[in-house]
Amino acid sequence: MAITLTDAAADRVKTFMDNRGKGVGLRLAVRTTGCSGMAYVLEFADELDEGDVVFENNDVTVIIDPKSLVYLDGTELDFGKEGLNEGFKFNNPNVKDECGCGESFTV
Repeated sequence: MAITLTDAAADRVKTFMDNRGKGVGLRLAVRTTGCSGMAYVLEFADELDEGDVVFENNDVTVIIDPKSLVYLDGTELDFGKEGLNEGFKFNNPNVKDECGCGESFTV
């Protein structure tokens, strides 16, 4: 089981963490929502919760709860810019389908 970050994603997370000035890492999760059923959650964590699974990749600590890990295992987090838009992209091999707006997915 593993979660990886591209160099671009790791650099962006490190910049956010440095600017934030605190935190133990980046928390990734999924929640039930949207047309297809699930959406990604990405936030900064100030502490670990009991049962959290912790990965170190590209000098970034990635924290995932066990229930979300089932859906995120093997995911690569990327960061990119297209024109005026920029953001994180989840390259998740478990995704079977996505809604038309790209906000949610199903496995």
